[in-house]
Amino acid sequence: MSGKGRTTLRLDKVLTHMGYGSRSDIKKYVKQGLITVNGIRAKDSGMHVQPESDVILLEGEQIVYREFIYVMLHKPPGVVSATEDRRDRTVLDLLAPELLAFEPFPVGRLDKDTEGLLLLTNDGKMAHELLSPKRHVPKTYTALVSGDVGEEDVRQFAKGVTLDDGYVTLPGELTVLDKEQQGEEVLSRIELTIHEGKFHQVKRMFESVGKKVLYLKRNRMGNLSLDPSLKLGEYRELTDDELGLLKGNE
Repeated sequence: MSGKGRTTLRLDKVLTHMGYGSRSDIKKYVKQGLITVNGIRAKDSGMHVQPESDVILLEGEQIVYREFIYVMLHKPPGVVSATEDRRDRTVLDLLAPELLAFEPFPVGRLDKDTEGLLLLTNDGKMAHELLSPKRHVPKTYTALVSGDVGEEDVRQFAKGVTLDDGYVTLPGELTVLDKEQQGEEVLSRIELTIHEGKFHQVKRMFESVGKKVLYLKRNRMGNLSLDPSLKLGEYRELTDDELGLLKGNE
């Protein structure tokens, strides 16, 4: 494919996007002769380049341009799914500066006290597709519930339950994994797959059948599963295969 018709961007925009400094930093690097484009020393930080085909070197290091990033985070409890918050730490506070340069944002949200799979990206189109109510992308959770979750609950969830505001949920797939008796209280470990994302939905679904969620973790979103090797607060970028699985949900 020839370079004709390809996107061109300012050199300083490419380098700031990739986390190599501010625009004034890039201007300074150009003045110092540290940047070459296709073997020729750059003389203007505002020159236009084709980032996907031009060979851009900064101090001899080749800049491999990427427009989008896709990050899988094992969100810990106590951290909010937002780009900024005045009181609490956000999921962005967990990321390294080189990823923050891409200006990622969380795709959807997990409650502050909920842990598990959270995707962060700067690909607005894909995020919109994954969150679109019309798509009904399934999300699978495990939870510890105070109360004896039984077959009647499974049947109710399969029909859809009425929340506290009168909204009737889409059918959900509820599985009881095990139960234990703690004094007079029964604790139930369950797995639940839902196909929408109303505010506090899992907790409110159990409240509607007289039970309380004590612990909640999201394990899966669409075809993408949380990497079991990621500890709380850890993250990594998606593999090409995982990105393919995710885009299969669009």
